Amino acid sequence: MAAPERIAGMHQTYPPRSAVIGWILFDWAAQPYFTLITTFVFAPYFATHVAANPASGQSLWGFATAAAGLVIALLSPVLGAIADASGRRKPWIAAFGVLLVIGSASMWIGRPGDPSVIPPLLIAYGIATIGVEFATVFNNAMMPSLVPPDRIGRLSGTGWATGYVGGILSLILVLGFLAANPETQRTLFGFMPLFGLDPVSHQGDRITGPLTGVWFIVFVLPMFLLTPDYPARHRVREAVRVGLTDLRWTLGELLTQKSMAAFLLANMIYTDGLVSLFAFGGIYAAGTFGWNTIQIGSFGILLAIAGAFGAWMGGKLDDRLGPKRVISGSLIILLLSVIWILTVDRDHVLLFEVAPPVPGGGLFAAAAEKAYLLLGCLIGMAGGPLQAASRTLLIRMAPQDRIAQYFGLFALTGKVTSFVGPLLIGIVTAVTASQKAGMAVLVVFFLAGLMLLRRVRE
Repeated sequence: MAAPERIAGMHQTYPPRSAVIGWILFDWAAQPYFTLITTFVFAPYFATHVAANPASGQSLWGFATAAAGLVIALLSPVLGAIADASGRRKPWIAAFGVLLVIGSASMWIGRPGDPSVIPPLLIAYGIATIGVEFATVFNNAMMPSLVPPDRIGRLSGTGWATGYVGGILSLILVLGFLAANPETQRTLFGFMPLFGLDPVSHQGDRITGPLTGVWFIVFVLPMFLLTPDYPARHRVREAVRVGLTDLRWTLGELLTQKSMAAFLLANMIYTDGLVSLFAFGGIYAAGTFGWNTIQIGSFGILLAIAGAFGAWMGGKLDDRLGPKRVISGSLIILLLSVIWILTVDRDHVLLFEVAPPVPGGGLFAAAAEKAYLLLGCLIGMAGGPLQAASRTLLIRMAPQDRIAQYFGLFALTGKVTSFVGPLLIGIVTAVTASQKAGMAVLVVFFLAGLMLLRRVRE
């Protein structure tokens, strides 16, 4: 499909609504990876049932996340520059989508209590993470060709909100029909698991890997079929040469663009904190409250609903108030929420002693569980607008002919230290044998990001 034509060098025609819908569905296709694998089902399952203990599991997962983040950080600006030179986006999305599907499907091997599966399982997780993150870089770079500049914020927010809804539905599918409590042998809806999945060997948790791969294949197709790509500009070999030359020029230019440099640095820090918070929120709940898959998943559904609403509202506020204000407000909410989380454990909320959860006491019946649920919803409402507004702020600040290159730098700053957050959480948790001490690291990330954002001019 041909790319939109530029008229008279100044005006641009935009593709039909179906092309925009196709692009938005990429977020729907990719989000279950973050919802099911990295946050609410597989990561907590790994920490509590595959690893020796929750603290060890949180540490190992942190090291694997750090390794994948380092690879993404090193390669994303290079690949973005090459993509700008070649012009095409879809071939890159397809190639990295294959890595996502292969890595996700391989997570089925994660049998409980089997130490031999831990290394290949973490490798599969790293491959899938690299795939989904790089595919997202090139999908983001398609945004300026889809809608006028004054609607970019709404497009970004709608994409994030749609992704959250997709995550919610995938989570409901897993909890309601696939993953059962090993004790009751029943799912959240009271059914026996579909396909004869065995609750004792946690096949309902492990099926999230293959399900994520199939989900991505099905729902990414509209983007490939309906959304126009940029026209081809150079062959691959020439694109590599031109792209690397442009990247060196851009990096040199960046030294004189203080506002852009401040934004990329702020994004580097607060994105590290946000990714770490989402990655370890479910693991923290599993270790602190002893939540099982159904409890963590129910928590995830409520958090994702809050996230979808927050992203949708954030998109509207983005176009009205500007992305910088949306980012600042989101960071303040996240900072306060993390500080509050550190005061919550089984029998304390803030400085007050409360009754701890009791077996059979009902879903989120204890006061500490209710407080964690509230904080999770606040984090969800702030996380979506933060990410959506960040990519619209980049689009408003970056040269349009090098948008994929700048999204590569955006991914670089979102990943170059993304291993630091998980690594610090892993190290502090391992040294102190305390999940709470590990999570305390995140306060520094959000506070520093907020301070740096003050130096950014839209």
